[in-house]
Amino acid sequence: MGKILFPLGLGTALSLLGDATLYTVLPTHTAEAGITLAGVGIILGVNRAVRLFINGPAGLAYDRWARRRLFVPALFVGALSTAIYAATRGFWPLFIGRLLWGLAWSGIWVGGATIILDAAAPEERGRWTGLYQIWFYVGGALGALGGGVLTDLLGYNPTMWIFSALTALGGLVAFFMLPETRRTREKPGRESHVRGHGDREVPSPGPRESQQDDSPRLASSSTSISREVSGVHIRNNHNLWLAVSLQGVNRFILSGVISATLGLLVLDWMQSADIVLGVATVTGVLMAVRTLLGMVAAPVAGTLSDRLTGRWSIMAWGLAIGAAGMALLAWETPVAIMAGITATSISGGSVQSLATALTGDLVGRAQRGRAIGLLHTAGDFGSAIGPSMAYILLPWIGLRAVYLLCAALFLLSLIFVMSFAAKERI
Repeated sequence: MGKILFPLGLGTALSLLGDATLYTVLPTHTAEAGITLAGVGIILGVNRAVRLFINGPAGLAYDRWARRRLFVPALFVGALSTAIYAATRGFWPLFIGRLLWGLAWSGIWVGGATIILDAAAPEERGRWTGLYQIWFYVGGALGALGGGVLTDLLGYNPTMWIFSALTALGGLVAFFMLPETRRTREKPGRESHVRGHGDREVPSPGPRESQQDDSPRLASSSTSISREVSGVHIRNNHNLWLAVSLQGVNRFILSGVISATLGLLVLDWMQSADIVLGVATVTGVLMAVRTLLGMVAAPVAGTLSDRLTGRWSIMAWGLAIGAAGMALLAWETPVAIMAGITATSISGGSVQSLATALTGDLVGRAQRGRAIGLLHTAGDFGSAIGPSMAYILLPWIGLRAVYLLCAALFLLSLIFVMSFAAKERI
C-alpha cells in the first residue's frame, strides 16, 4: 500500500504549494501580480466556483477510464497553473490560471480519493484514507508557511516558479511510481492485480479479494459486515447522501466560516486584552495549530473507525466535538478560544476522513469516482458559501451568534447520524 500512498500523497502535497502560497501572499503582493485589491477575492474564489461544475464530470471520468491517465496529467496542469502565476501579470491571465487550477484540483482530489479507495482493503479503509489526508494538510501548511518565507526572501515571481517546478516534480514521481488501481472484472478465485506503469502487473497491496468479495464492508467491533451496494444507484443511496451532506456541513463551518472570521475573533480578543502582537501573526499561529491537529485527527479517526465501533459512531463523536468547539469559540476568552480551535480542528480532520471512507463503504467500485466527485462538490460548495453567509449575518447577529449557529448545525447533523447509527447498529 505504501507504494501507492507515497507517489499519490507526494503529488497531491506538492500540487498545493502554489495555491496555498497565493492565498497567503496575494492580498499583500497585488502590485507584483498586476491586479487591484478588489480583484483578490475573485481570483482566490474562482477555482472553487469552477470545481462545482467539474467535480462531477471528473468522478464520471474516473469511473470510465484508467486512474493514472487522469491523475498524472492533472498534476502537470496544476504545475502549468502555477507557472502562469509566475510568468504573467494582470487580472485575466491570473483568472485563467485559477480556472486551470480548479480543473487540476478536481482531477487530483477526486482521483486521489478514488485511488485510495481502490487500493485499501475495506477493513483498513479508514486508516489509509486518513493517512492520505495527512499529505493534503502537509501541502497546505508548506505552501502557506514556505510560500510566505520564500516570497519575503526571493520575491513573488521566483517563488511561484520554484513551486511550479516542484509540482511538476510531483507529477514525474507519480508518472514513474504510481501503479494503476482500476481493476477489470475478474473471475472468482483469481488473485487481484494492480496494473502498474506500462504493462507490468504487481500484486494488489491489500488483502486478496475475489470478485465475489469485492462489495464494500463496514467495520463493526471486530467484524466486517458485508453489504451489496453495487446495484444501488447513487441517486437512491440515502446513506451516501448523508455522508455527502456531512462533508458539506464540515467544510461550510471549518473552511468557510472559521477560516473567514478567525482574524476577526483574534482582533476582538486582542483589543479587549490590550495586546500589542500583530493580528496576522497570531491568526497565522492559530491556523498552523489547526492544520497540525487536523493532520493528527484524520488518520486516528479513520483507524478507530476500522477497529472499534464503526464509522458512523466515530463520526458522531467528531460532530459532537465540533459542536462543543464552536460553542467554546463563541465564549471569546483566551482559554476558550484555544480549546475551541483544538476541538474544531479535531472534528474537521475526523469528519473529512470519515466521510471519504464512508463513501467507499456505501458505493460499489463502478460508481466510486462519481460518488467522490459528489462528495467534493458538496465540500467545495460549503467552503464557498461559508464566508459570504458569515459576513451577511455578522452585522445582524454578531460573531458569537454566528458561531453558536454553527454549533447548532453540528448538533443537527449529530442527531441525523445518531439516528442512522442506532438504526444500523454500526
